[in-house]
Amino acid sequence: MPEQTSDELAESEEHYRLLDASGHPETSAEHLPFPTPTMGSESANKSEERRGDKLAAYGALASILVFICITWFTVFTNNPTSLGWFPVHPLLQSLGIGCFTYGILTLQPTAHPKSKAAGLRRHQITMLAVGFPCIALGTLAIEIQKFIRGHNHFATWHGIFGFVSVGWLVGQVILGGGSVWYGGAAFGGGMKAKKLWKYHRLSGYVLFPLLLITAHLGGAWSTWVTSHSQPVVRFVGYTLAPIVALFAIYARVRISKMKFF
Repeated sequence: MPEQTSDELAESEEHYRLLDASGHPETSAEHLPFPTPTMGSESANKSEERRGDKLAAYGALASILVFICITWFTVFTNNPTSLGWFPVHPLLQSLGIGCFTYGILTLQPTAHPKSKAAGLRRHQITMLAVGFPCIALGTLAIEIQKFIRGHNHFATWHGIFGFVSVGWLVGQVILGGGSVWYGGAAFGGGMKAKKLWKYHRLSGYVLFPLLLITAHLGGAWSTWVTSHSQPVVRFVGYTLAPIVALFAIYARVRISKMKFF
């Protein structure tokens, strides 16, 4: 493989700077959560995908799309305007989980400077600009609905898991953003911040199934959904689809990058 020219190396360094939300020119590779591939290194030359990665990505996207479509179809075919704030909850929560699925996939796997920088941009936009606001607004909507109707809060397993998931999600955003933005200044910068990125990654892989379990509990067992949909529809949308999405995401995990000892 031909050696990189000085222009190409400069371009790679510029793409790494994009990982810093501040855009400060003093940002260096040591602030970043990813190791910088050097000229002629194995990581600079290797392929980003393994056999089965594309199939797993398609499986994750297809299954989560089924989950979203079934949720939206169920809501919109059951007179949503008569349900107050309730319809906002399943619509936005399902969309938020869909965004999180794509946000994870876009960083799996990335091995080159350009793909790392582009992947992190997509990850942050999808997670922070769409996914997190959807979950936050969807949670607010159901809390308003319960307050208006005088219903108990966190009275079901779905509600309890949802409460834990949202709280965890806030911490996940703080950990991920703090380890990258402004050179990781929030966590001391440099290697201190860089080391926290792997915990953000691990935390995300634990949080994702927790979100899917919450969706399963709401979609497969809640009173409203069970009285407005068929059992086979609930099984496909809230049991089968989440299982496929989870296994597909985990199939693309690089265990070798999860070094904690």
